[in-house]
Amino acid sequence: MTDVSTQELDESIEQLTAYRDRLRSDVVAMGQKLKLPQKKIEGTLSDHPELQRIEAVLNQLITERSKR
Repeated sequence: MTDVSTQELDESIEQLTAYRDRLRSDVVAMGQKLKLPQKKIEGTLSDHPELQRIEAVLNQLITERSKR
């Protein structure tokens, strides 16, 4: 990773976490609106490619922050 400050890492983590939470809420709301079973909604959340990518990036950022 390039040389970034801990503050920048914290801000990135905070913004990505907020985005992830909004995306999860949107997926759940849409599933409920479509009257999908809860298991189907949970499956969609766990298989959602963008959510998976966000989690991977968040884990990288958190790991980088913990090294400091």
